[in-house]
Amino acid sequence: MSFAGWGVVITGAGRGMGAEAARRFAKEGARVVVSDLDAQAAAGVANSIGAAACAVRCDVASPADCTALVEQAERFFGAPVDVFMANAGLSFAGDFLQADPEQLRRVVDVNVSGSIFSAQAGLRSLVRSPRASLIFTSSISGVTGRGQRSVYNASKHALGGLVKALALEFGPRGVRVNAIAPGPTNTEFLRDHLAKVEGDVDAAVNRLVQGLPLGRLIEPEDFADAAVYLASPLARSVTGHTLLLDCGSTAGRM
Repeated sequence: MSFAGWGVVITGAGRGMGAEAARRFAKEGARVVVSDLDAQAAAGVANSIGAAACAVRCDVASPADCTALVEQAERFFGAPVDVFMANAGLSFAGDFLQADPEQLRRVVDVNVSGSIFSAQAGLRSLVRSPRASLIFTSSISGVTGRGQRSVYNASKHALGGLVKALALEFGPRGVRVNAIAPGPTNTEFLRDHLAKVEGDVDAAVNRLVQGLPLGRLIEPEDFADAAVYLASPLARSVTGHTLLLDCGSTAGRM
């Protein structure tokens, strides 16, 4: 599968799944803008890719930052954006009644408002591409519920409606809109969450694995594979869809 000549923008790509997706698109021939709130992390990923990538710092909760990100991407590509991945997100774990209001607000600002602002900026460019694809990173928390994850659940459920609405609005303009909903993924993000909630990270990982029908965590490479598929012509009839990437965890109880 070749993405030679394509321009791809990925937010939250300084680490984890976003970083892996950036490397994978570049390996397939695309030029990639690696965006993250952490400018140093973004630069590290871009440098590991080489001349086919550049780094741009972006706080997706800022509409001005999102606009500037797309403008810089268009200058780097010399063309409109072909694939925009709204991947940036924050976790929330803890007792809902004890949660700090500012913490809750920031999760909503990044996961909901940030997805909206970055998608709006991205779509202004995508509508001028002949192969446009907008991909959100959701979560199995966007299709199920889980205690101690209330606001994160709410923020990811919001993306499901956004994907469907934007698919209807922008399909006639040639843009496909989809989401990837990963389950427990072997990343720093997951381990940080488990450390807050469970304490013993290794024991918590083992319990997670035992509850997954395929008996393993999702890997960042699995996410990158899904992103490449949804962006590619192989998925030319797929829009308004949330792709579950969960090793069977939402199929039911084992």
